[in-house]
Amino acid sequence: MKATPVIVSIISLFTAFSSALADAPRPNIVFFLIDDLGYADCGFNGGKEIKTPHIDALAEGGAVLEAHYVQPVCSPTRSAFLTGRYPTRTGVYTVVRPHAKWGLPLNERTLAVALKEAGYTTAISGKWHLGEFDPAYLPMSRGFEHQYGHYFGALDYFTHVRDGELDWYRDQVPSKDEGYSTDLLAEEACRLIEVQEKEKPLFLYVPFNGVHGPLQVSESYLAPYASLSGPRLQLAGMLAAVDEAIGQIVAALEKAGMGENTLIVFSSDNGGPRPGTNTPLRNYKGSLYEGGVRAAAFANWPGRIPASQRIAHPMHIIDWYPTLVKLAGASLEGSQPLDGKDVWPMLTEQAPSPHDFILSAQAPDKAALRIGDWKLIENRAAPAGKAKGKAKGKNKAKAEKEGEPLALYDLAKDPGETTNLAGSEPERVATMRAKLDELLKDAVPPGEDAAAQ
Repeated sequence: MKATPVIVSIISLFTAFSSALADAPRPNIVFFLIDDLGYADCGFNGGKEIKTPHIDALAEGGAVLEAHYVQPVCSPTRSAFLTGRYPTRTGVYTVVRPHAKWGLPLNERTLAVALKEAGYTTAISGKWHLGEFDPAYLPMSRGFEHQYGHYFGALDYFTHVRDGELDWYRDQVPSKDEGYSTDLLAEEACRLIEVQEKEKPLFLYVPFNGVHGPLQVSESYLAPYASLSGPRLQLAGMLAAVDEAIGQIVAALEKAGMGENTLIVFSSDNGGPRPGTNTPLRNYKGSLYEGGVRAAAFANWPGRIPASQRIAHPMHIIDWYPTLVKLAGASLEGSQPLDGKDVWPMLTEQAPSPHDFILSAQAPDKAALRIGDWKLIENRAAPAGKAKGKAKGKNKAKAEKEGEPLALYDLAKDPGETTNLAGSEPERVATMRAKLDELLKDAVPPGEDAAAQ
């Protein structure tokens, strides 16, 4: 049977569209992960005290992600980003300590591996924090061709020493480079951009250790913040240094002619601890409340992601794995079953979130579940009937961090999670608990526990 002219035209259009997609240049990808940044510390999310002009300009030029979920602490977020999988799959629920005999499981295919296989140059300049006790766990065994920076957090920003040991490496060889760590990481990122082969796309992962403690910064960054004092003053200077570093990296992209074809993603690795601010969200780093798991975040790609957007639909850092792999023309073959979803239509076409739910897990028995605007928090390890708010001092802070054994919040009406509706919504609680049971029933044990077995 002969094809009609209409069918021929449709086929021709589809062929031309497919060809155009195939010929479209693959984006360079620069992913900034800021350590311990508060949700409201940058100007683009309402911050007034600290000047972040370079970060704010990038945010204004793209889409601010108002409900970008991460994990309550750093190693789990880094694992989720690089694998597209929740901690219930990987066992990375908590921080990987120096010399601990575990890390990101070796059977996990990382984003760096997928992009390297697709022809990308892959590099990390910053904090790894996913295991170093065996070379198989280090970045250059996990898909990165180049590595610069440190393996753990809480190192001295000037000496690069943690617990009496130097924690600074170039391509996994100890480095004695001198300087403020934020500056050195930016310099390395700029160098990598400058020497990048023009015919190859670049994946550059820049997980700054700023603004994580210890709170240290050069005196020159403190002068504009004379109205502040104590830890908040130090934090302001540190964030100003991170902002300046990001400005340098963006300028290097422009100078190299890469600016128009570079997707930049910016996110905190968890909610900010004090003295950061997470307004209007409740609580801080280490918590399953929104102040612990919702990150300051945005995505910028000139001409591809519409500017001046604020997207309220929920997503999770796991979503960048499938989204970036697809944009890069890479393959998901060989990946473990993914929890992440492709959020590109949400970023570019105002599509709704691809998620039916968002899971935040601190342990197999301590997790939060968001379905629509409703959020359930269940801490099965907490004593039943614990009286919230009666403890004092450090005990009160600990109780607030751990939260109620069971809580339900309507985030649309109560983004600050002030009113626990579990008692007045028994049917909704039952439905959401059943879903949480389903998600946690096959949860793997924490990596440190699994390694000890």
